[in-house]
Amino acid sequence: MLQVSQLTRSYGDFIAVDDVEFKIDRGEIVGLLGHNGAGKTTIMKMLSGYLEPDTGTVNIDGIDLSEQPKKIQRSLGYLPENLPVYQEMSVADYLDYAADLKGLGGADKTAEIQRAISATDISVKLLAPIATLSRGYRQRVGVAQAILGKPKLLILDEPTNGLDPTQTEHMRELIRDIAKDATVILSTHIMQEVDAVCDRVLILRAGRLAVDARLEQLRHSNHLLLCTSLEAAAATEQLTAIAGIEQLEALPQQSDPEHHYRLTMTEGSDRNSVGAAVARAVVTAGADLYQLQTEHRDLETLFREVSDAHQTNTAEGGLSHAA
Repeated sequence: MLQVSQLTRSYGDFIAVDDVEFKIDRGEIVGLLGHNGAGKTTIMKMLSGYLEPDTGTVNIDGIDLSEQPKKIQRSLGYLPENLPVYQEMSVADYLDYAADLKGLGGADKTAEIQRAISATDISVKLLAPIATLSRGYRQRVGVAQAILGKPKLLILDEPTNGLDPTQTEHMRELIRDIAKDATVILSTHIMQEVDAVCDRVLILRAGRLAVDARLEQLRHSNHLLLCTSLEAAAATEQLTAIAGIEQLEALPQQSDPEHHYRLTMTEGSDRNSVGAAVARAVVTAGADLYQLQTEHRDLETLFREVSDAHQTNTAEGGLSHAA
């Protein structure tokens, strides 16, 4: 549905986005992550047609954004982090104006405005000037304008910013519902948000795409965590001889007679087979096996690993441009 190829954008000598490529299918909810300055906002602006790339292409449903920008823009919704709303307009007038910009008219326009109002629960504020709205209500008005016209591509930058827990859960349900018929890109600094609604994550580092993977894959690492009575010397001898074990790391001992180890498996190893071999080796050595499990990484840990890798590369002079 969305195909991004060799996307690059510079501001003077600063490379904001550097040769980024990815593809997102209809129905996917993808989290776009990265530190401030990593290139997230620039990418979202290019996807919406607000900015032109220096090089590269954006295709939506096989249509090149640079060749038919107006047609594409009518089929997408965009919520920037700071929505440029007109303070003096009422909510109703603003949504009417936004519907006009998307080319909606007649009964379709009325029905879409009513749908957006209902979906974001802003009916009590329809006649209120936008200047009088709380941050949470302004955010909901922004989402309402973004979903007008049932967009094929919905780009949301910090969609739950300013919302209370109940409103946040309502917004998550709305995003999941929209994704049944559309592609959703969600940019946020809140990792729990991505964990809650996204299928896949893109992590940017210094303008480049550092990670593109499904969340389920990221949660499973190639490490096993072992708790046993097996002493360190014996563990090193017995366990590193197992096919599929690349490295053994002794973790801090919490209490006798427990010894904790982290086992690194070789790429492509079957976790079940390697785990079974580890269990057999411990028992054969006459030791007790207290616990054996796959190490699960959360998104925050992965994000930190990517950031640490960038800092190391920068310190070693491995990157030619700033984050």
